[in-house]
Amino acid sequence: MTYLLQVLSAVVLDLLLGDPAWLPHPVRGIGRLCIWSEKLTRFLFTNLYLAGLATVVIVLTGTAAGVLLLLQAATAISPFLGAAFAVILLYTTIATRDLLRHSDAVYAQLGANGTLEKARQAIAMIVGRDTRDLSRAGVARACIETVAENMVDGVTAPLFFAVIASFAAPFVGLSPICCSALGAFLYKAVNTMDSMIGYKNEKYLHLGRAAAKLDDAVNFLPARISGLCVIVAAFFLKLDYREAARIFWRDRLNHSSPNAGHTEAATAGALGLRLGGPSPYFGKIVEKPYLGDGIREPVADDIQKTNRLMLVGTSIFVVLLVGLRLMVA
Repeated sequence: MTYLLQVLSAVVLDLLLGDPAWLPHPVRGIGRLCIWSEKLTRFLFTNLYLAGLATVVIVLTGTAAGVLLLLQAATAISPFLGAAFAVILLYTTIATRDLLRHSDAVYAQLGANGTLEKARQAIAMIVGRDTRDLSRAGVARACIETVAENMVDGVTAPLFFAVIASFAAPFVGLSPICCSALGAFLYKAVNTMDSMIGYKNEKYLHLGRAAAKLDDAVNFLPARISGLCVIVAAFFLKLDYREAARIFWRDRLNHSSPNAGHTEAATAGALGLRLGGPSPYFGKIVEKPYLGDGIREPVADDIQKTNRLMLVGTSIFVVLLVGLRLMVA
């Protein structure tokens, strides 16, 4: 039970504090390591695919070494300090509060006291698409899609790998919570590499392929479980859970990413919306498949409903992880 309380403490810390702006985020260190590794491997390898593989190895190894060094140093002073430090590290890999904060800022600007221009500025903080000419419905749609998609890589997937890694504790000589911090950080390393070099453009098509494929692999189970959790959340929130299930099974693979569409499809069905479709990126319209059959335009209140779906869906996901831990441990 001590371990479960430690994991829940990390979740609560994130909900209460989010990522304080004054505190350097450890994941930024992974980003710097990724930048340095890319420069090094481009210099060492003429084959960009090999350079990409080497980048993945360096970033994962460097992340693991850095986290282990910090945890072992803290534990050497006191096992209690080591456990507390592991909880704090785990908390930094979760982004529920920040996701809610950014989406609430968009919601506020779409309300009566906000402006469309400020709403566009707010949504530009969390999406990669062009926001200059988005309509109110376009801003709301972008926000809904972002919250639904980032439920996985920002919340459920780090927790998934935290709990899975805890099972290695008896074999590696670390406490379960230290293993969890390490597992969550290794996931964030993969996710960070994908966000930085996993692009299908001329610069990264070959170098970023290994990182992108690895990101697809590690998100495979968390994305699908999260989509199912959104359906159950829709039931508890008295939304259209039947439609959420139908659209999930039909449209969940209608996305350029093999994993991003699961939570988006379930959300589209639950809210009676049609997500996806043409979206502006870097001055061009990118045609995306649609998810859902809704004919009405998204409105600001749909952002709040999506936030609630994400929160309740995440809670269900955590309950499943707790059950898994209690069953196996």
